[in-house]
Amino acid sequence: MEHTVETLILGAGAAGMMCAAHAGRDTLIIDHAKAPGEKIRISGGGRCNFTNLHAGPGNFISANPHFCKSALSRYTQWDFIDLMARHRIAWHEKTLGQLFCDDKATQVITMLLAEMDQAGAKLWLQTSLVGISHDGSRFSAMLEREGKLRTVSARNLVVATGGKSIPAMGATGQAYDIARQFGHEVTETRPALVPLTFSDNPFAPLSGSSLPARVTTNGTSFDEAVLFTHRGLSGPAILQISSYWREGQAITLDLSPATDLFTLLRDQRQREGRRNLTTELSYHLPGKLVDFLTPQLGLSGNLADQSDARLAQIVDSLTNWSLKPTGSEGYRTAEVTLGGIDTDGLSSRSMMSKTLPGLYFIGEAVDVTGWLGGFNFQWAWSSGWAAGQAIRNI
Repeated sequence: MEHTVETLILGAGAAGMMCAAHAGRDTLIIDHAKAPGEKIRISGGGRCNFTNLHAGPGNFISANPHFCKSALSRYTQWDFIDLMARHRIAWHEKTLGQLFCDDKATQVITMLLAEMDQAGAKLWLQTSLVGISHDGSRFSAMLEREGKLRTVSARNLVVATGGKSIPAMGATGQAYDIARQFGHEVTETRPALVPLTFSDNPFAPLSGSSLPARVTTNGTSFDEAVLFTHRGLSGPAILQISSYWREGQAITLDLSPATDLFTLLRDQRQREGRRNLTTELSYHLPGKLVDFLTPQLGLSGNLADQSDARLAQIVDSLTNWSLKPTGSEGYRTAEVTLGGIDTDGLSSRSMMSKTLPGLYFIGEAVDVTGWLGGFNFQWAWSSGWAAGQAIRNI
């Protein structure tokens, strides 16, 4: 038995639900999961970092940095904030413009479901795509639902199945297979916003310690917290830099980015020359980290024993600490997938294929990857809205 709809959306995540809320009444959205919006539910420690006050094109990585501009400028963070207000969902700013729900992330899912219901969209959960084809005018999707195979015919197909990140939640990279099937290129994909690892991790004794730092690689820097773990390095600054790091490359840590450590040590030498050097450093850095670095940097003696040249040498080691990760924790813990469906084959305004009318790709599946801090959700809202509006106005 064939079910006919105007629009079929694959994936009931952030982008897919946003698109379904705007695409028009005759829309069916499917997902293999038992519940919609699972990534929304777990994000932000269960409070959903749903957008960022500073969201703009400069916060995204893509082979074409201009591609995201159209969708982001037409559906902004302020538009989504207005939507939250209409549904009376309270929120707060945490740091660096990151916005979180005051209560639970499930409020965002409930809001999107309400918007979908108002738009007349239907949702089928625990439904898997078996195969997809196009006969020149319509798409035909073979679906498995409730143990039975059924066919859905649709004029429009929206692929919103995400990337490869967090496979435990069902991520498969299916969007890339569909893209290739219909002649689209897929750029290199890799884990992003992910902790970095080291073989024979030397930082195991520091596990749990954190500090504000500047992390740099390939000319890009981020000033946020760095966390030492039993496997290597994590924390916001490391997750951010992981999107720019490549295997075999080093990262540089500045352990005192906001302080002129040399001047502080030199001035303190004048006042408290008898104070032990490591004791003084422990006022500015975690004690466990100072203990860890003491044998490596030869930190010994009192402040009075340190010449200006020696202090400068110590500070240089602490502010230009070069480390070479051996890898990352991979898609298992990566928050997003870097790369994806090549934007050269898509309209930046509608997210529709340039070669097959009616085929759309949105959200994480596309080669547009945001920084940590709500930017990837904003891309989901903006790209989903753009595709939904394009379909509605055909």
